[in-house]
Formats: sequence, structure tokens, C-alpha cells
Amino acid sequence: MIVAMYFLMIRPQRKQQQKHRDTLSQLKKGDHVVTIGRLHGVVDEINNEAKTVTLDCDGIFLVFDLNAIGSVSQRAASSEVAAAPAEAETKEAKPAEDAAATDDAASTETDAKPADSDDAADQDADK
Repeated sequence: MIVAMYFLMIRPQRKQQQKHRDTLSQLKKGDHVVTIGRLHGVVDEINNEAKTVTLDCDGIFLVFDLNAIGSVSQRAASSEVAAAPAEAETKEAKPAEDAAATDDAASTETDAKPADSDDAADQDADK
């Protein structure tokens, strides 16, 4: 019975604790993290002596205990790699979007003129 409890309860919990310790030991500046209170932020500073981490949450710097980090949602190195292709895609797509926006704006203006004249006629009839 004790052996069954070990394999069903104690062993999985120890594996989870070890995985969390490994995650915290690999934490570095620029990582996107989620705290146990579900606060999302970016690691700004790690103090291993005091076991604290400073998070940048939209310009607000908050200091947390390292154990308050629940998970790492995005590593710093992967965010830099992902940012470069995303910038290239937006630069390529921008001229096409600008042309489409100009066409949409022109068609909206031409559509709006008849509607305005109809509204003016309705207003004259109401008076």
C-alpha cells in the first residue's frame, strides 16, 4: 500500500517540483513569465542571493519571490528569433495593405455621398 502511494502521489509531485526548480534555474532577463497569481510580465532582473525576481509589467516594475513564478511562457532567445521574421512579414505586407486601405477609403467616400444626399432629402421632408 505504501509503494502504491509512492508511485501515485509522492513520485509525480517530486518530478513536478524538480521541473519547476529547473525552470527557475534557467530563468534569464527578457523571459516572459506568468506568476502564480496569473500576472504576466517580462523578467527585468534576477537576484539569486535574495531569491527575488523583478518583473516589468507594462512599465511597472514589481519584485517577486522566485517561487512566485508559475511558468515561463516565452524564452528571451525565442522572442528575438520570432520578432525578426514577424518584422519582415509586416514590411512586405504594408504596401499591399496601404493600397487596399486607399481603395476602401475611396469606395467609402463615393458610397457616403449618395447616402448623405438621401439623408438631406429626408430631413427636408421632415421639416
